[in-house]
Amino acid sequence: MPGLGNSLSLRRGLTFATGLVECLCFAGAVFGWASLVFILKTEGYFSSHCVNTTGVNATQVLDCSGQDEQFSLVFTIASFVNNFLTLPNGFLFDHFGTTVARLFGIFLYTMGTMMVAFSTAALSNLLFPALSFLSAGGILFLITNMQVGNLFGSRRSTIITLYNGAFDSSSALFLVIKLLHEAGVSLRSSFLFLSACSVIHLFRTFFLMPKHHIPYPLPEDFTYGVTCGKSKTLRLEQTTTNGNAQTSTEEMALNKNVTVKQEKSFRECLMSRFFMLHVLWLSVMQLRHYLFIGTLNPMLQRLTAGEPSLVSQYINAFAITQLCGVLCAPWNGLIMDRLKGKPRAPGETEQEVDLRASVLSLFLTALQCLVFSICASLPYLPLQYLTFVLQVLNRSFLYGGNAAFISVAFPSCHFGKLYGLVMSLSAVFSLLQYPCFALVNGPLDGNPLYVNIGLTLLSLLAFIHPLSVFLHCRSLASQRAISTSS
Repeated sequence: MPGLGNSLSLRRGLTFATGLVECLCFAGAVFGWASLVFILKTEGYFSSHCVNTTGVNATQVLDCSGQDEQFSLVFTIASFVNNFLTLPNGFLFDHFGTTVARLFGIFLYTMGTMMVAFSTAALSNLLFPALSFLSAGGILFLITNMQVGNLFGSRRSTIITLYNGAFDSSSALFLVIKLLHEAGVSLRSSFLFLSACSVIHLFRTFFLMPKHHIPYPLPEDFTYGVTCGKSKTLRLEQTTTNGNAQTSTEEMALNKNVTVKQEKSFRECLMSRFFMLHVLWLSVMQLRHYLFIGTLNPMLQRLTAGEPSLVSQYINAFAITQLCGVLCAPWNGLIMDRLKGKPRAPGETEQEVDLRASVLSLFLTALQCLVFSICASLPYLPLQYLTFVLQVLNRSFLYGGNAAFISVAFPSCHFGKLYGLVMSLSAVFSLLQYPCFALVNGPLDGNPLYVNIGLTLLSLLAFIHPLSVFLHCRSLASQRAISTSS
């Protein structure tokens, strides 16, 4: 039935393309915080925390470190919520399906944009719930979209990492709002427009996404979305004989029983070495990124001696490089998919192939983070252009690789819960960014060198995970060789 096949291909193509746009334009906007802070400072948000102090030669100096601390706290809470609420969001997605999860995400995102739109300098504290709602809603967009990779079989890892890259690139949304603000468009108008865009999210929810989940492996002629009347597939199923239908049901039940026996329980996944080391791998690198983003504005203030035009130039450069996340992330997925395409060794399972393919991805991500952290630690302003490039490359690999590894190392029925738990545990670890910021602002007198050195050394722990997976794969290969020879 070529007509049905063409219809399914068109719908899958539209689902993929619109999902990419959704992740690229909305999901991870909160990580463009540095661009938004620039606007909020000009609008006078938290300006009451600036105080006059006596400087050199008894001159009066305006000290806005308290204002910077409030902005850092807003981002710390929003980034914590982004990860921590992924756990309940994962359970929501696993148990209630795509439609319920997306409607909740759209509600949160719309509330967040409305709160920013109606906030003022006098109502600066509205930023705390607003950015948290934006963050929580955005991560639900990402979680519900990553299953779209299941529609494309062998390109699954590439699409998952591409969507995560688009999530990273969406941080450039706040750069667009900053440029519009400089051109005379008010902050309120920009965020009211974002609120109106919720209509697009609703359209995708009902017409281009499944009510429950997209399974993997994908059944033949799998359909989803709202259709008028009964689908051709459903009518064909109804015309099968009772005997054939009964046989199919029995076969499905038998296959289901076999699958259940082979799959690990949720508890077994949690107690595995892979899960624990994966949490460590993500946490140490994520902390490095969060502290860099949250302190970028004051860092540039220090390196430029407070020159506003130069600060704006570097913030724009940082935001523009974030757009490249959607281009960098698929490289990670392509590496994994290409390695999976190599011929299997005799007796090697599909999961072993997936794990073997993930080793290089995990190692490259840790190596990128180490180099990025070293560059970010050096107080040389022109070098920060390279730091921006390394940061977006590493962040794209980090989140795309995180989702891809969970999808291949653990049963798909636990994906939402495990992804949520990994993100939540790493969120708790990321709360260390605020005491780090307070340490820099207080005892270290604004010099982050020692904190940066400590974080660079901490990032070395990320190399334990790829080493563990590599040793596991080598152990399995040795066991196969022994069994074959005997």
